[in-house]
Amino acid sequence: MKVTQIEELSKNRSKVSLEGEFAFVLYKGELRLYHVREGEELAEKDYRAILEEVLPKRAKLRAMHLLQKREYTVEELRRKLRQGLYPDPVVEEALSYVASYRYTDDLRYAEDYITGHAERRSRRRIEQDLTARGIGRDTLERAWQSWERKGGVLDERAQIRELLQKRSYDPDAADSKERQRTYAFLLRKGFSGEEIRRALRAAEDFD
Repeated sequence: MKVTQIEELSKNRSKVSLEGEFAFVLYKGELRLYHVREGEELAEKDYRAILEEVLPKRAKLRAMHLLQKREYTVEELRRKLRQGLYPDPVVEEALSYVASYRYTDDLRYAEDYITGHAERRSRRRIEQDLTARGIGRDTLERAWQSWERKGGVLDERAQIRELLQKRSYDPDAADSKERQRTYAFLLRKGFSGEEIRRALRAAEDFD
């Protein structure tokens, strides 16, 4: 397998291309250790050592370091490792490694996120946030069910009332434009049109 390009990324790291395609990133000392030289053939034993020993070990350590700082979903961690230019098989091996110790657990992550945000965010907004973090629909549903079994209750009407108070919304003084702006504001927060209309009617009745 021919080394077609070695491109310096930093003082200590370089991108290596094999047969015209990017393959992996190595430190300068590793280039020397595994005889990686531009324009020369890379021995099969060295290639296997890089892919099966050097890079997996480094990716696992990188994943562990990231998880020491905060919790990640599996997809978030996958994205971070890919940003580090690890080959996909190496990324998946690192993900399997941390998952085997339960350092990543999407169900736990989703339930913790719901617990931490249910008082301030709508269900739709929470689900949008978690979906963006790579949580799947099935995991979302199981997280909600587990949270509710433990006594969790999401009161969107109370959330809307609090937001209306913060905006100093006065149903008597509000004209049609103000009502439309308020309605659009609450929609952006993730509340359903039906729930917003109920809350606005309740505000008028209460007033």
